Amino acid sequence: MAYLYLLAAIVMEILATSLLKLSSGFTKLWPTMGTIVTFLFCIYLLGLTMRDLPLNVAYASWCGLGLVLTTLVSILFFKEQVNLVSVISLILIIVGVVMLNLFGSNS
Repeated sequence: MAYLYLLAAIVMEILATSLLKLSSGFTKLWPTMGTIVTFLFCIYLLGLTMRDLPLNVAYASWCGLGLVLTTLVSILFFKEQVNLVSVISLILIIVGVVMLNLFGSNS
């Protein structure tokens, strides 16, 4: 169940960050309100995740996968550009998250 909460927290983070972009520096009401609500829900879900997963695994997974997937959203929906160094960096983040999930917990 913890990984389901984690997945939901990551989805909420991606949605919240996308709404943050759409809020134009908190100048648009509905994207701003959506940003606040989804970030709060995201943190709540992350808290539920940490009841069963160690902090290092939960937070690194949330940050790392959220970052990689948010980058994909920025490329696909906001037409932002990435370079080779960005792609290599994202691959290293994915490898780090996988390694941490496989070997980072003593439980």
